[in-house]
Parts: sequence; structure tokens; C-alpha cells
Amino acid sequence: MSITLEDVKAALAAVVDPNTNKDFVTSKSVKNIQVDGGNVAFDIELGYPAKSQVAGIRASVVDALRKLPGVDNVSVNVTSKILSHAVQRGLKVMPNVKNIIAVASGKGGVGKSTTAVNLALALAAEGASVGLLDADIYGPSQPMMLGVTGRPQSLDGKTMEPLENHGVQVSSIGFMIDPDEPMVWRGPMVTQALQQLLEQTNWRNLDYLIVDMPPGTGDIQLTLSQKVPVTGAVIVTTPQDIALLDARKGLKMFEKVGIPIVGVVENMSTHICSNCGHVEAIFGQGGGEKMCADFHVDFLGKLPLQLSIREQTDSGTPTVVAEPDGSVAAIYKDIARKVAVKVAEQAKDMSAKFPTIVVKND
Repeated sequence: MSITLEDVKAALAAVVDPNTNKDFVTSKSVKNIQVDGGNVAFDIELGYPAKSQVAGIRASVVDALRKLPGVDNVSVNVTSKILSHAVQRGLKVMPNVKNIIAVASGKGGVGKSTTAVNLALALAAEGASVGLLDADIYGPSQPMMLGVTGRPQSLDGKTMEPLENHGVQVSSIGFMIDPDEPMVWRGPMVTQALQQLLEQTNWRNLDYLIVDMPPGTGDIQLTLSQKVPVTGAVIVTTPQDIALLDARKGLKMFEKVGIPIVGVVENMSTHICSNCGHVEAIFGQGGGEKMCADFHVDFLGKLPLQLSIREQTDSGTPTVVAEPDGSVAAIYKDIARKVAVKVAEQAKDMSAKFPTIVVKND
């Protein structure tokens, strides 16, 4: 019995990607199907970084194809292709940065910077090219969190090279000032500094640039929403009502300026006793999920209030690199995968498809 192209497509249409919950045919991930007698070869092209998922995806599609009568050999090549996605109206995607993701919170102290750095590291661990922009000009923390010291170099006198550690490119005002020096700047100077950090850093072909935002809804947030091409925003909160009150304001701000909400992360969800292992929801329960239900956005995951997370981040080796196979790193990686999948499902950037029209007077 000879195998047809339609047989292969029908078999693959029955296999669901566990990360997107769509089958590989509907999601248009299947490419270059070739059938030669009993030999079947094809590519699976994912829109998100998936280094840890490749083996499982390959096994699932191979198993489906081998159930077809007459199939002798199945060859599958699983790859990822990260594309640029649409940004706010009137702005263009940066030439060397495909997707900018803002990590924001309505108030300080909810673990936003810790979430941002672990999100960046988790995306890098999955094979993406990732950068981290420390946009908290008044309180830069990413140099310490990533264990990076030194001053950026300029090779052309106009731009500066990002520093790098743990496979992530990083730019921060913290590299240019003394750690004990306060940033006594007014709003216009702060927003100018943010734009310079973003535009004058020589980012090297990033799939994702994670922006660690300062808390609140002030000048930097407004500048980011009006002048920086942002693909989406991740909101970080804790379960208690006072944090959720401010997080809701932050979420509404991004909605008003046309930046899609990728989802919400609930930090410090439960406390795990280091002595007995007792789990207690000291800040309340279900706040993040209720907020997502109210605003019809995705709940990305919840993280525990755990001593090791703070210790690892303070030492410059955040959880995803300190304990890559640990339970907390697994949560961060799951959140990162959800973020990448959500971004991949957004409208693609089509600005490069349209020609630039120049009117000249002869």
C-alpha cells in the first residue's frame, strides 16, 4: 500500500503540540513533506524556542507516522524560527531586535526584576538569542542579578557593546555609575537615558529583548509605550489585594496604549518552610488568577516565596542557571515557554513587506 501526502498530513493533524495546544498541520508547522516509497521525511518549524521540547515533539510525530500502514522509516527535523511581531501603530520594529517584551508591575517589591532576569535566562536556555534592558534608571539591579561588572565598550564611538553573562546580553545605567551613587534626575533626563540605552546599545540580533521596567505608571512607562516598539507586556504581581490594585492599573495602562498583555505572573504565591516543608499562602490565594479572569488575559504561572531564589539572584546566578533542573527553574521555564508561544501567536510584523514611497520634485 503506497503512502500519499494526504496520509502524512492526516496523521500529523492528529498530533497536538503540548505547548500551543494546536495540531502541527493547523499551526502550519509542518514543512517540506517528502514521501519516497515507505520513507517519509518532513520538517517541524516551531515559532518559539524549544530546545528542551525537541525530543518529545519528534517522538510524538514519529510515533504517529509509524502507525500508518507501509511506513518503514520516518525522518523529522525539528527547528525553531523566531519572527518579528507587530508593535504599536506608528512604530517600526528595531532592525536588530525582533521582539521587545516589557516586564512590569504596578508597585515595587513584587519580584519583577527577579522574574525578568529568570525569564530572559529561561528563553536563552531554550536556544533563543536574548537581551535584557534594565530600564529602572533610579534603581538598576540587573548588573548584580546577572553577576556582571565593568563598563561597556564602544567600537565606533557612537554605540556601546552590551555586556554579557549566562548567555544573555545586558545593558544598564548601573554599568556607568558607582553602585552607591543616587540618580538624582528629573523625568526628561530619565526618559532620554532609557532611549539611549535601548537605541545606542549594539544589540546582536536578538530574538527577544526583555525590558525590566521600573514600578508604576510614570514617565518611563509613557516613553516606552509611545516611542519604543513593544511586542507585549508581562505583568508581575503578588496575591495580596494592595499589589493587585496597582497591577491592575499597570495592565490597563498597556491596554490603553495598544500594547498586548502577554499574561500575568503571580510571585510569592506561597511560602515553603525550609525546615518542615509546610506550604502557606501568607499573602492570600487566587488573586492573580482572578485578575486574569477579570481582564481576559492569560495566567502564566505562580512562583513560591523561597529563600533560595533570593540568595541565588543576589549572588549573580539566578535560579534558572543555579539550579537548571530544579522545581523553581521548571516553573520559570514553563512561564517563558508560554510567553514565547503567546508572542508567536500574535500578528507578524509586515512593515518590511511594504515599499518605502519617496516623492521627488523634478
